[in-house]
Amino acid sequence: MSPSPVPLVDRHTHLEGALDPAWVRDEARRRGLGLPASLETLWAGRAVPFDGFIEAFLYGAALLDSREAVREALLAVARRTQAAGGTGFDLWASPHFLVVHRGQIPLEAFWRGLEDGLAEARTWGLRGCVVLDAVNHLGPRHGQAVLDLVLPELPAFVKGFSTGGLERCPFRDWAPVFDRARAAGLRIAAHAGENGPGSNVREAVLEGGVSRIVHGLRANDATLALLAERRIPVDVCPSSNGALAPDVAPHPLPRMLVAGVRCALGTDDPGLVPCDLGTEFDAALDMGLDDLALARLRQNGAEDAWCLAEAAP
Repeated sequence: MSPSPVPLVDRHTHLEGALDPAWVRDEARRRGLGLPASLETLWAGRAVPFDGFIEAFLYGAALLDSREAVREALLAVARRTQAAGGTGFDLWASPHFLVVHRGQIPLEAFWRGLEDGLAEARTWGLRGCVVLDAVNHLGPRHGQAVLDLVLPELPAFVKGFSTGGLERCPFRDWAPVFDRARAAGLRIAAHAGENGPGSNVREAVLEGGVSRIVHGLRANDATLALLAERRIPVDVCPSSNGALAPDVAPHPLPRMLVAGVRCALGTDDPGLVPCDLGTEFDAALDMGLDDLALARLRQNGAEDAWCLAEAAP
């Protein structure tokens, strides 16, 4: 009997950045809204400045103002994952931004939209989970506010807590927030070494206590050795990295794998920077990775995926 194939998992994708462009166009038309030039440029496969990317991201996020819209956003992730042959996804989402900062949707409607989408995705044979995304540059007080919002009635499908945004606040300052989230049963991740220095990756692990890194592009050899020694998973998103961190070249994924880092692939914001799991594996192949390395990416993706894990350690 041949062994069962290793599940293919999208290890990192954002709810607000994964909307189906056709749905966004229809919603814009229905609401009488124009599309920002930055979004049209990204959809055409061309780069924009970082503030243009943020403009496009926020435009999509503003459309998530109902249970039905949140459900559709999750199903856009599920459809893209399934079409690429994937069987699961770890989905980053920002309830505080939508519920409190923008005040555009009640928390219960947000949760129900995610629940509806996840339930439908399960009927397609897909497994998914949600990772709460707080904004690093808004600081630990914001992080505590995120937890204040969600912890009283946290759905079982929420498996993790993470920071994203600009890497301006030291991760050591976030340690009390991470500790509180961990005590509530959540796994801890951080976007680090993407738009901040590689030293942020080391600090996030040693002083922030995170158990997973997103991107980690600027980590030096000593930090890669630390990640390998501690078996810290790292989510790498080649298409997004090329668009948002074009100065990091060549892409460090081959060097990371040689160092023994447990890298896996994700799509990040595929509704803005067009990609799917297939294009990300093609990008890895174009970096010169052989079949063994590609298989390792897939294996790591499944073994360390939170959507496939039963309970936090």
